[in-house]
Amino acid sequence: MAGPDLPSSQTVAWIETPGPDTGKLVIRNNVDIQQPGDNEILVKLECSGICHSDCRNVEGMGSYTEIPGHEGVGTVVALGPSASTSLLGKRVGVKWLYSACSECAACRRGQANNCPKQRNTGRSTRGTLQQYVVARADFVTLIPDGVASEVAAPLLCAGLSLAGAVSKLSPEVQPGEFVAIVGAGGGLGHIGVQIAASKGYKVIAIDSGAEKQQLCKEMGAVAFVDYAKEDVVETVKALTDGEGANGVICVAGTDKAYNQAVQLVRNTGVFVCVGLPPDSFMFPMSPIHIANQGLVIKGSSTGTPEQMDELLQLALQSKITPKIEVYDFEDAPKIIQELQRYEVTGRKVVRAPA
Repeated sequence: MAGPDLPSSQTVAWIETPGPDTGKLVIRNNVDIQQPGDNEILVKLECSGICHSDCRNVEGMGSYTEIPGHEGVGTVVALGPSASTSLLGKRVGVKWLYSACSECAACRRGQANNCPKQRNTGRSTRGTLQQYVVARADFVTLIPDGVASEVAAPLLCAGLSLAGAVSKLSPEVQPGEFVAIVGAGGGLGHIGVQIAASKGYKVIAIDSGAEKQQLCKEMGAVAFVDYAKEDVVETVKALTDGEGANGVICVAGTDKAYNQAVQLVRNTGVFVCVGLPPDSFMFPMSPIHIANQGLVIKGSSTGTPEQMDELLQLALQSKITPKIEVYDFEDAPKIIQELQRYEVTGRKVVRAPA
């Protein structure tokens, strides 16, 4: 079932020669529009956020599709067999989690975000940097009236990833205790600062530059540590009675960030892995040190549907306000390059071609 007549082809952002030195994102025209299959929908996109993890597609890290993106907002224009007719014409968000098995232990616990058989937008299926994207009908999110599409887009990944990460601090870390966020001024990190502060944690933001410092303070951080100018470990310890943060969320995806971040957590603290270094990089702490310090190590790639709905309601109430800049679709290749150089403050969103 379809809404208005659809064009025969579309404009997309396409990865050519993926690799660490060879990969590049280019704008292509006259690319086929995929049609929805069983329990799938076709979404005409209005906008898409661009995530640092999209750089992994370009750099050929792991298994990904030629069209990246997993933060898309648009209108449902066609339905595949079995998809609910109630979705036609609705504004929805297309997230990282394309589908899950609904049968494994994680899914039965309501944690489809940790399903071992999950499929992902931009990795298993073509992503949201195109005009039309196919999505699973039962895994999209309805966007409430009153939340602008360009605001909703980064919440679908950046916001949801950090909502999941902040939830992992519990029950060990209590409101009023210190949480250090490494990579706090970026697309994910600045929303994480706001979420963690709203939960009552005292957030120490770690990043570099005056612009990111200002953003983190605006988001609710009690302190900002500039890794380019300060001894991060000593500064964080000085801010936390010499013991280190009760919880650390490492959003930055570099080896250096992880090697330093593990030195920031106090004994009996919690370390949450979010950032994505190369697959060959191993967690930089010996089991004997983890055991002696009584540390809890957790991982979080995204959050739950309930956390997604909560985020959108907070956005509707202006309690979560991601810093966004909106660009033309043709700027997507340049934004990827800026992300690769860690030059982006907040989140950049591109408008899909009309």
